[in-house]
Amino acid sequence: MADWKTNLLEDDARIGALVKGASRVAVLGIKPESKSDQPAYYVAEYVAQHGAEVVPVPVFFPELTEILGRQVYRKVADVPGPIDIVDIFRKPSDIDAHVDDIIAKQPRAAWFQLGIRNQAAAERLARAGIQVVQDRCLLVEWKRYR
Repeated sequence: MADWKTNLLEDDARIGALVKGASRVAVLGIKPESKSDQPAYYVAEYVAQHGAEVVPVPVFFPELTEILGRQVYRKVADVPGPIDIVDIFRKPSDIDAHVDDIIAKQPRAAWFQLGIRNQAAAERLARAGIQVVQDRCLLVEWKRYR
């Protein structure tokens, strides 16, 4: 892509358009119901209850086969069908380990949750043609635009 920086979404209009057009969200780093008080669970639960198909992609909890009543996948690239947003609940330093997996799937966007920024990962994803949102809460934006 000639100008990969256009894939870095920072303005409300473009973020709003992304959220409004999203129907399928993979949640990387989702937590199980036993941790329902944590954002990595309740953000996904909210999005699932308000208009999107949520696909769980936990990093831990190898014993789980379902979260939110949906089949668990261990890698983003293993999720069948298209993905609009990969909502990422990982520490900034842990995102790098997932970039190749995300690029292999080619979702429309990668969303780094509130407080999460990783410029190197964002650039790699953007250069691969994937839109990137950093340091924003999907639940807040979902409520705002849906």
